[in-house]
Amino acid sequence: MARHLYASAPVVDGLPLLEEPGFWAAHLAELCEGLSVEGFGVDAADAGAVLERLESKAAWPVFTVRLAQGHSVIVHYNSGEQYTSADYFLVHPDWRRDLVLASTDQDRLGPGLCWPELAALLRSPPGAAGVTDPHQRLLLLLPVLGDANVPAQAVTTLMDALRTVGAPHDCENLARHLLRAHPMWGTSSWSYDHDERGWTCDGEHSPRSDPLGEGLPDTQRAALERCLTPGK
Repeated sequence: MARHLYASAPVVDGLPLLEEPGFWAAHLAELCEGLSVEGFGVDAADAGAVLERLESKAAWPVFTVRLAQGHSVIVHYNSGEQYTSADYFLVHPDWRRDLVLASTDQDRLGPGLCWPELAALLRSPPGAAGVTDPHQRLLLLLPVLGDANVPAQAVTTLMDALRTVGAPHDCENLARHLLRAHPMWGTSSWSYDHDERGWTCDGEHSPRSDPLGEGLPDTQRAALERCLTPGK
């Protein structure tokens, strides 16, 4: 799985989908299995209609989350003959290859972010295009998360995001359920390697067993560290 394979695919801009009433219930459907879509404050029919568009073989939605220092997270929906998957790439125009954060394809890769990294990605750089709202950025990238040690504040932060997209005020149960992480990889323990200046994950299916960006030139590695560090 590599992003260049999408060059000949029927990729379309997914940004307009964010305004559809059932989008977030559809995008997060696998994370909230067993819960009613009404927890998002939407009708099942609306969520089903968006899910059909996400799984369309004729148009594969792509979402761009611009980050600091010229980085971006690209979210690609991929609808093959048998199933639909979502691929999450961390990219930069100066890199020779993209970094895979997570993928829900048959090889399943994840988790790709710990909570401190995800929290650092919520603020959009000035003048950025793509997905800029911090609440939408959190919800869009939430499937990549798989952290067994999220702080208590994460529940409140996620509840705030859910409310802005239409969830009822009392959505704590939904927020806690979503933080259990994607069922393909669940939650894992993360540790920060000060020598390598990056987080590593002990998850069996995680692409983060080594520090992210290992092998990049020092200047690019430093820029990536600043991008993924809260407050930098």
